[in-house]
Amino acid sequence: MVRGYQGHRPEDLSSDSTILACAKHFAAYGAPEAGRDYNTVELSERTFRDIYLPTYQAAVDAGVASVMTSFNDVDAIPATANQYLLDQLLRQQWGFEGFVVTDFTSINELVPHGVAQDSMEAGQLAINAGVNMDLQGDIYHKYLRQLVESGRVSEQQVNRMCAQVLAVKFALGLFDDPYKYHNLKAAEREFYKPENLMAARRMACESMVLLENREQTLPLTVGQRVALIGPFATAQQDLLGSWYGQGDSSHVVSIMQGMKERFGEQNVRYARGCSAEGSDLRGFGEALSVARASDVVVLTVGLPGAWSGEATSLTFLTLPSIQQQLITALRQTGKPLVLLIVSGRPLDLSWEQAQCDAMLEVWYPGTEGGHAVADVLSGDFNPSGRLTMTFPASIGQVPIHYDAKQTGRPFTPGKGEQHYVSRYLNREDNRPLYPFGYGLSYTTFTYSDLKVTPAESNLREAVEVSVQVRNVGSRRGVEVVQLYVGDVVASVTRPVRQLRGFERIELDAGEQREVRFSLNGSALSFTRQDMQFGYEPGDFKVWVGGSSEATQEGTFRVLAK
Repeated sequence: MVRGYQGHRPEDLSSDSTILACAKHFAAYGAPEAGRDYNTVELSERTFRDIYLPTYQAAVDAGVASVMTSFNDVDAIPATANQYLLDQLLRQQWGFEGFVVTDFTSINELVPHGVAQDSMEAGQLAINAGVNMDLQGDIYHKYLRQLVESGRVSEQQVNRMCAQVLAVKFALGLFDDPYKYHNLKAAEREFYKPENLMAARRMACESMVLLENREQTLPLTVGQRVALIGPFATAQQDLLGSWYGQGDSSHVVSIMQGMKERFGEQNVRYARGCSAEGSDLRGFGEALSVARASDVVVLTVGLPGAWSGEATSLTFLTLPSIQQQLITALRQTGKPLVLLIVSGRPLDLSWEQAQCDAMLEVWYPGTEGGHAVADVLSGDFNPSGRLTMTFPASIGQVPIHYDAKQTGRPFTPGKGEQHYVSRYLNREDNRPLYPFGYGLSYTTFTYSDLKVTPAESNLREAVEVSVQVRNVGSRRGVEVVQLYVGDVVASVTRPVRQLRGFERIELDAGEQREVRFSLNGSALSFTRQDMQFGYEPGDFKVWVGGSSEATQEGTFRVLAK
């Protein structure tokens, strides 16, 4: 993403076709207590280093030129006043040379955080911590001169913070042309260009995840009479999701438009059925009538676009009741039922899974969303998306993630009665509804002949993992081959398995290909008991497959250096 915004070389930043990338929100913004936006974060230093910091460091290594502070605290110090984060770690240890900008008014918010007496002190804390730019809060503008004159902030620190901002502006070419990013004609030429719309359409197709497909309900066949129902069938703005910037909903292709263009006006009948929320059942009658007159029901359900993104924390992860009632009513028609899930977060779809014949997670698919949905439902595009988040089977499992650590009393599926183990009393096992990395295709892939060489290594040379992947179905498709690694015994507890590589491969029906991965020391490293980052000798397991529940397994041993 950094290179997509800024280009691959430092000098690309001055191009008219690049913009500044900003890594946000630094740091641990994704770990608030209770999943509630802006809430406090409480992490061990080891978890912070191993799980949350590597993504930011990857952005810095890629040359990101700006970093935004997060609203939350880290180790009881708000990020915007955190000198360890912004100076010691980001600049001194990682070598970041760009500038740090606050999130919206986060300097001001140091006062309600309770670490600053007033706005002036908040400004003092922020600039001394290493914040270059005050976004929207007007604190620096109001108080920085007074802080310098009173000696609470040094002129040298102000010069340092200003110089880093000016250096980036110079690299952008703003000293040559301060208005280079205000060329409205250039914007008009780029927005909605055919090639850009094609790219948006393909990206939407590639992102969709086929969750269920019983009895090969999908793809739909030519000539089928389709009942298109639900609150998102004609939606445009909702398909953009949240924070869509200059996205123009008038340009969005609705699901109904895309379906009618692909399957024919005469083959697609529409009824809204119900709103996204509420209790009005008056649309059910028309929806049932349309469903009974059709061969298959495609029902759009999910959450409005405004229900995802910032400040949209929820206490439930199920579909609103009115939508579930509509599903129940349509199920009783006996028609094959395809659910299109429009959402921006993992949901508890355990009830819906049992009601439908097929289920496709379409997310918020953007401007070309309707065309992309039609591409996937028709089979013009064979779905290849995989889940980048675990979908729980119940909200009681949250937080749930594939790379959990083992406990001293693990639950073993299939072992019989187990009481004093880490499990839920009212569930048969701890598994999620859909695991990380999961996704179906209109074809089927098999894995075999996993090899790990050498069996023992000092890691002067990489450990090679190979597997044979075959398309045993009847159509061409893309498989996302995933490699997971587990450290059997270490000085600290380690995740059962972690993703350490993946490769997208496209195979014709009947085609087989060998896929190879390389593992070096960095792939096996973690924050050890001595708080140093590195790997340890010992035994490791590897798994390769189509999700985090991959079963093709191998082993190797790392020897002492």
